[in-house]
Amino acid sequence: MAQAGDLPVLRVAVLQIGTVNWELQTIVRNELDREHGFRLEVQPFADNGATRVALAGGTADVAVADWIWAARQRAAGQDYVFIPYSKAVGGLVVAGDSPVQSLADLRGQKIGIAGGPLDKSWLILRAYAAQVHAMDLDSETEPVFGAPPLMFKLGLSGETAGTVNFWHFLAKMKAAGQREVVSVAEATSSLGLNPDTPLLGYVMKESLLDMNPDLAQGFYNASQDAKELLRDDAAWQAIRPLMGAATEAEFSQLRKGFREGMPDRAPIDQADAARFLALMAELGGDALVGQATTLPAGLFADVE
Repeated sequence: MAQAGDLPVLRVAVLQIGTVNWELQTIVRNELDREHGFRLEVQPFADNGATRVALAGGTADVAVADWIWAARQRAAGQDYVFIPYSKAVGGLVVAGDSPVQSLADLRGQKIGIAGGPLDKSWLILRAYAAQVHAMDLDSETEPVFGAPPLMFKLGLSGETAGTVNFWHFLAKMKAAGQREVVSVAEATSSLGLNPDTPLLGYVMKESLLDMNPDLAQGFYNASQDAKELLRDDAAWQAIRPLMGAATEAEFSQLRKGFREGMPDRAPIDQADAARFLALMAELGGDALVGQATTLPAGLFADVE
């Protein structure tokens, strides 16, 4: 960290087109960082991998990731801690006039999945399909894996019968007339897990927080204050240029999805997280969780 006057500078590495920028720019624009004892510096990168390299190498102080990834890194010896940011998750959508009413109706058809076979949404939907429909979603459908923008295009063009994608791509697909068959939150709840557990967050090093004991709480406070501002429609005009909304319908869906992803202001429930990690370890194995077969002590920052 650097110093800017009397305030420490917190460098946050983010995906250049990531939705987290909506919150971070709200923090900066309203000087919520300074109000809570630091100055925020946003560092845009072309891909998520680069943000994580920046965090590991010390050229950034914070990166955005899910806590499963942070748990894996901590179990492998990194001193990463996690501050919750969002519980927004995706789901599976189909064309508005599709006859598909449940995952069972997708037997033998193509499903586009953003990411790879270890995508957490895909794993959860597979477990849900097995529980509800006695169906092996992986073998009884034709999964097509790829980057989120590609899956977005394939889904809208009808080249796939269904699409599993990140929430903001799904918001645009809904604005274009597609409908959700099942959300990851619904599937998570059906599996006996808590869908309100935030999955995405800000990851930083424990060593940084040891040197700046008030920083985690200050950053969390700024994040929560920004979310509170974004409950007001007027606050969205300032960040609308960042959103890439081509239509009013897209803008409305993106705003709605972001708000739905705002977690309650509360510490992460360790028992809920442990159950979720156990499922990820069962479904994804070492390739997903590495050595983090149980919740690493100290993973979640002490914020409230």
